[in-house]
Amino acid sequence: MYVRHVGVRCDVGPARGVGHVMRCLALAEELQRRGLTVEFVCDVHTVPWAAAQIAARGIAVRPAVWTAAEHVEVLSRYDAVVFDSYDLAVDVYPAVRAAGVPTLAIVDGDFRGAVADVLVDQNLAAELDRPVLPPGTVRLAGLDYVLIRDEIRALRPSEPPAPREVAVPKVFAFFGGTDAFGAGPAVTRALVATGVPFDATVVAPTPELAAQIAAVSERVKVIGPTDQLAKAVREADVTISASGTSTWELLCLGATAGLVCVVDNQVMGYERAIGTGTAAGVGVLSELRADPTAASAVLKRLLTDAAERARLAAAGWRMVDGQGRVRVADALLHLIS
Repeated sequence: MYVRHVGVRCDVGPARGVGHVMRCLALAEELQRRGLTVEFVCDVHTVPWAAAQIAARGIAVRPAVWTAAEHVEVLSRYDAVVFDSYDLAVDVYPAVRAAGVPTLAIVDGDFRGAVADVLVDQNLAAELDRPVLPPGTVRLAGLDYVLIRDEIRALRPSEPPAPREVAVPKVFAFFGGTDAFGAGPAVTRALVATGVPFDATVVAPTPELAAQIAAVSERVKVIGPTDQLAKAVREADVTISASGTSTWELLCLGATAGLVCVVDNQVMGYERAIGTGTAAGVGVLSELRADPTAASAVLKRLLTDAAERARLAAAGWRMVDGQGRVRVADALLHLIS
């Protein structure tokens, strides 16, 4: 029996982070479950933790290529191609599509030049936007299409979390696989400034960040990147994270999420999540660094108000059902067939 092969061309790197890889892995898991073979094309060796995540799923990796001609040469071998990139030149997409390879591109609002048979925008309220689509393109938009990994789906609670009164709330904070913008130390300072009890664990992907966090407070436990992220989120009373792709994973898990907008391309997701009451807005990182007062006020309420924690968790849990990757895989397989 012929096994269909799907190529995934995605961004990854110490500065770019691992968000693109993580959501592509979610789709890859679903495709593997259906008997397809998946291969990544990216420079994942630059982030060893992400490389280990891909390897653990038995997925082969080819080095990233950059020109349109190189993409046509490498990607024409696949039955379909998934793009998830902010960095590719705009001529890459039409070149691959013109070569007759069915294409699906994951985008975040701005298409950034992406041209594909299917565009997936998994962001909150994206279905309300009405962008002009390239000819022959189908757009799948909104939280119904969020790509959630096995690790998250397995620990999604069967019902929204109930209020939980605790004397010392547990806090878990992480900012992507690289914390490229150094949010950990700034958020730790804001936590300490609340002046209320907490038991915090903060993920620091580098020794430098770990040292900076430890210098802020000896009360905080500092760990490296973990493949037990979902478990840590479920055990925490409050989870603080960047407002990137991990936001939708937190909502799926029914977490009480405090979001930090660490970079401009997260503004849309941050504002929409806060506006719909599914997460608390801790603040914009540059402003938080300058003055943690507003962030500390938000965090203090999360630490001291069990009812508010439960309200946020339940609202997020209802928004993301964990089945988005099934719907996206259906669309991709329809392209192939």
